[in-house]
Amino acid sequence: MVDILGGRHLVTCKGATVEAEAALQNKVVALYFAAARCAPSRDFTPLLCDFYTALVAEARRPAPFEVVFVSADGSSQEMLAFMRELHGAWLALPFHDPYRHELRKRYNVTAIPKLVIVKQNGEVITNKGRKQIRERGLACFQDWVEAADIFQNFSV
Repeated sequence: MVDILGGRHLVTCKGATVEAEAALQNKVVALYFAAARCAPSRDFTPLLCDFYTALVAEARRPAPFEVVFVSADGSSQEMLAFMRELHGAWLALPFHDPYRHELRKRYNVTAIPKLVIVKQNGEVITNKGRKQIRERGLACFQDWVEAADIFQNFSV
């Protein structure tokens, strides 16, 4: 993730800015391409929120997992309203960052919502994160962690 979002800043639903490298290091990252006006996005977002909450926010030992919202909304106001209404405590690429469009091309996002699970270097673990969460729930996360090989970056 450092490779594809390195040097960038991400925002929280409260408007705070964080450095992508610090927030995403040694984590499985889910790039969530969605929009408020999209009914399937509005349908899946609460499920993703529950998934994230169970793994990170309410877990005794938070899982190495982070969601980065890549908005397909029409305005920054729409994006922030959607984040505040339905999202978990995850991060987003700022609306005015043109990199949103590059990520959509890189990960071949032709329809939303789409949840792409990636390794630290940006390599795709699965582009069917949404389907896997719907079908397998929390069980799919273990497969993602194993595929991500994220602990190789820890120094002893």
